[in-house]
Amino acid sequence: MAERTIARWGKEEWRAVILTNEIHGHIGIYSTIGAKMGIYALELLSRLCNKAEELKVLSFAGSRPPVSCFNDGLQISTGATLGHGAIELAKSCAESKEWADARVEAIFRFKAICGTEVKEMQLRVWLKEELMQQIAGDIANAVKQYGHTPDYWLQVRRLALDYWQQWNRAEIFETEMQ
Repeated sequence: MAERTIARWGKEEWRAVILTNEIHGHIGIYSTIGAKMGIYALELLSRLCNKAEELKVLSFAGSRPPVSCFNDGLQISTGATLGHGAIELAKSCAESKEWADARVEAIFRFKAICGTEVKEMQLRVWLKEELMQQIAGDIANAVKQYGHTPDYWLQVRRLALDYWQQWNRAEIFETEMQ
């Protein structure tokens, strides 16, 4: 799988997803998507200007699993970690008691250095709605079929690996420069 994945998505994505899943404790759907998003956002920023500095990430994934697992992927792939104070959770999502309020979305704030000009900018990135629906349906089916048994976690692993292999980071997200 390693050679095929690296050939298709590159060493940077391979490394980010593997490290994310190491700290996360298992191969997860949302953590893998977080790693893909972070890599994609950094690629977009590098195309935008010759340098992006002081990256800060605002996540809308909340602090309750399963969607909050997305935050682990964002941290590893961008280096914007809690320890550096460079990632934060949107207050509405962090304070919510309902995980349904969380979403796979982040705003990447940065200083763009374009030639001699420095601009404060932000890039909003979110997972396409149809893919969110697919994940929700697949997870609901897994819960219905297995409950929260070890077989459920095996199915989550299979789904995460399938999404990782099949979903191109350049095609699964919507973006908006703000």
